[in-house]
Amino acid sequence: MQSTLRLGGLAVLLAASALGAQAQGQAPGPAAAVRAEKNISLELANQIAAASVAACAANGYAVTATVVDRAGTVRAVQRADNAGAHTLAASERKAWTSASAKNTTLAMMEGAQKNPAAANLVNIPGFLLLGGGVPVKSGNEVIGAVGVGGAPGGHLDEQCANAALEKLKAQLG
Repeated sequence: MQSTLRLGGLAVLLAASALGAQAQGQAPGPAAAVRAEKNISLELANQIAAASVAACAANGYAVTATVVDRAGTVRAVQRADNAGAHTLAASERKAWTSASAKNTTLAMMEGAQKNPAAANLVNIPGFLLLGGGVPVKSGNEVIGAVGVGGAPGGHLDEQCANAALEKLKAQLG
């Protein structure tokens, strides 16, 4: 009987100690880490989209620019006058692909063309391996991506995106 009481008392003591640790914000097991991540602001996303459209307009191209955050969620879209309706979807898919892979879509397209092991990237739902998607970085951290669609060639779309990022590099830290 005494050993049963001792075991019962020990169980109560252990449970109380676990509850006390939780009440103080401590997990009873290994400590969980909280991650801090940089992300793109709405203001910066709008500036990148506008600068991308302006860079292409300076070369006579009517394009759409879409900017996504680090998770691939759309933050800003600008469509130039006379840009084709298809440029909306193309720019969004390029931005999403670039943010997801943390690489330019032009480099990914070229890699898929040269490397049989990478050729199946085109089969990933939502991936668009055409030039024009460029990661947006703060230091070495990808905080989003810009996708441009509508110039006569993906390499030209990418040039517009890069021109916009170059113009705004001071804000990217």
